[in-house]
Amino acid sequence: MSGGKIVALAGGVGAARFLEGLARVCAPERLFVIGNTGDDTEIHGLHISPDLDTVVYTLAGLHHRERGWGLQGDTFHCLEALERLGAGAWFQLGDRDLATHIYRTRRLREGARLSQITREIGAHLGVRTAVTPVTDDRLRTIVRTRAGKLDFQTWFVRRRARDRVLGLEFEGSEKARPAPGVIEAIREAWAVIVCPSNPFLSVGPILAVPGVREALRTTTAPVAAISPIVGGRALKGPAASMMKSMGHRVSPAGVAEIYRDFAGVFVLDHVDARYCRKIEAMGMLAVPAETVMTTPARKQSLARAVLRALGLG
Repeated sequence: MSGGKIVALAGGVGAARFLEGLARVCAPERLFVIGNTGDDTEIHGLHISPDLDTVVYTLAGLHHRERGWGLQGDTFHCLEALERLGAGAWFQLGDRDLATHIYRTRRLREGARLSQITREIGAHLGVRTAVTPVTDDRLRTIVRTRAGKLDFQTWFVRRRARDRVLGLEFEGSEKARPAPGVIEAIREAWAVIVCPSNPFLSVGPILAVPGVREALRTTTAPVAAISPIVGGRALKGPAASMMKSMGHRVSPAGVAEIYRDFAGVFVLDHVDARYCRKIEAMGMLAVPAETVMTTPARKQSLARAVLRALGLG
């Protein structure tokens, strides 16, 4: 392959699985990953960036292969001790994982930017792909429910996403500035891929940062999006229930509608091929593929299918 960067907009586990395959079918140095920070939070005084860490750990080959998040073989002795002290242990932080958060928090207090720190962590772990947060500024996803407004991790982890979602707010997005290189990467990309992530919780915060959606609309690069909905269900997480509660069709066509202003290619699973006509009526090329990434071979197969759809295969 020759040319510019392949830019990917990424959430957590679903995006990381796809990127794992993509980094094996093209040079990982050719990829530029823009990560979600709406899930970021502070736990025990530490700055946690769950989606960024999931992507970095996966590209480093260190991720927990069953859960998708955290580190393979990690222990939880610190968490158990905190629980005995009554300090609260509802957010799972492994012992080796804690080192990442301690390092990030220390570097932030020293004045380093989140994008710089994310590059440092990736380099220490041997990651050859550039991974950057969408913004260095504070951005937090707030979930509106009948119980009131909840920060994302309280809603998702502590309350196990049981509260019906009435809407979302991206706190800080109006003043947030894209991290260095984000807009330039999109404008100068060889291609852009929206990973199979939750369109509201994972991609939504990225698109909420001023300048990002406009860059996607105006880039000369082809833009593809991959559906996280297969057969009326989300492969991971609450995307399907959220689509229903927020008035969207729980289908690939419902996801395509969210991206129709900038995506020219939409990849959906073979089982949902009946939606191709609706998606193409929105002005997108609909591409059926095997999107359920249960093995390394399937991850790579999906990556190749997306690249072919973008004219890069």
